[in-house]
Amino acid sequence: MKQLSYIWFIALKDLKIFTKDRAAVFFFIIFPFMFIVLFNSLNVGEAEDVRLELHVVTQEAEGGLSHQIIGAMETTDESQLGPGEPIIVWDKDYDEARRAVEDGELTGFIAFPADFTEEIEAGDTQLEVVADAGAVNDKAALNGFASAIASQVGTNQVIIGASIALLIEGGFDTENINQAVEQMMADIFAGQGAAGAEASYIGFNIEKVGEMEEENPANYVISGYLVMFVFMAAAVTAENIVRERQNNTLERLLASSVKRESILGGVFTGTAIRGLIQIIVFWVVGILAFNIDLGLSPAAVIILSVLMVIMSSAFAVMLATLARTQRSAGSLAVVTALVLAPLGGCWWPLFILPKWLQNLAKISPHAWANTGFNKLMLFGAEFGAVVPEMLALIGFAVVFGLIAIWRFRTSAA
Repeated sequence: MKQLSYIWFIALKDLKIFTKDRAAVFFFIIFPFMFIVLFNSLNVGEAEDVRLELHVVTQEAEGGLSHQIIGAMETTDESQLGPGEPIIVWDKDYDEARRAVEDGELTGFIAFPADFTEEIEAGDTQLEVVADAGAVNDKAALNGFASAIASQVGTNQVIIGASIALLIEGGFDTENINQAVEQMMADIFAGQGAAGAEASYIGFNIEKVGEMEEENPANYVISGYLVMFVFMAAAVTAENIVRERQNNTLERLLASSVKRESILGGVFTGTAIRGLIQIIVFWVVGILAFNIDLGLSPAAVIILSVLMVIMSSAFAVMLATLARTQRSAGSLAVVTALVLAPLGGCWWPLFILPKWLQNLAKISPHAWANTGFNKLMLFGAEFGAVVPEMLALIGFAVVFGLIAIWRFRTSAA
């Protein structure tokens, strides 16, 4: 029990030193919100309803049914499109379109085969979707659009088949049946209305469920700077630990019956308390002043924040055990914090970065914390979705803590 009181007194001493340091309070509590106000204002803008563009090509010779279908679908006047209706672009050359996808100039397209008309007559329709593997959303849209075309073609095949049966029963000869079928197919796939105006082959039902709302930039700006400044504040603590080791403060504590474990626990607890104060200020100001949304699971946001504090505190103690001088501890703290912040997505959302850079970022605890916050606050994920991120932060904390316990020393020798 006595050693526990020592832990509390050491933690309280460190906390008092921090609160009396006005420069430190300003830099780690007030200064982050100056950044947040700046970047929040830069990100404010009107939400833009970007229209989806779908590309279609055909390998069939001129005069085939695919030409009539694409001609009916092709967008010739964007002003005539309904809300949310995609733009249909007819690319004339299949090989050129494929090269554009391979070069990254085009996300994908739908291709009609060279024997499309024969496949229609045989009752077998195959469409090809060529898409960039990384363009997940566009690929899904192309697959859905191709399915819609195939479904409509299948329906028309049934109509044509039933019409042929009726013509045969009516005693029509083969030549007349073929002429009637060709005319029927042309009328169906050309999409001619009663008035003779060209109509779209595929219809779109658009349901308006509300006005498009812009994302609140503070939802990712505040969480990113929370991760950055909580980690930096903890890392800078390493300089204070090294200073007390060099001026024999830790040695005097050890000589006064305070155990090594209590000194280590007190330093860690003081750093963690300061981090908890930071996250309380961040979230309270974020909710009241910036109207941030904690998502469907606020509890997960709080737990993730606490785990970030624990991990950062363990890192600070570990860093102090690795640095030999006060100056080197301060330099390492600043450099580490400034390198891991952009790498881990504190300055911009990780999901906008290339896949290889997202994978590289996972070497930092910042990336795991920011990914968790983005899942919860931007994409509406529930508690279970961020369990991997929580486990990762616990893993970093355990590794940093074990190294700190192994190398912690109270003397400069």
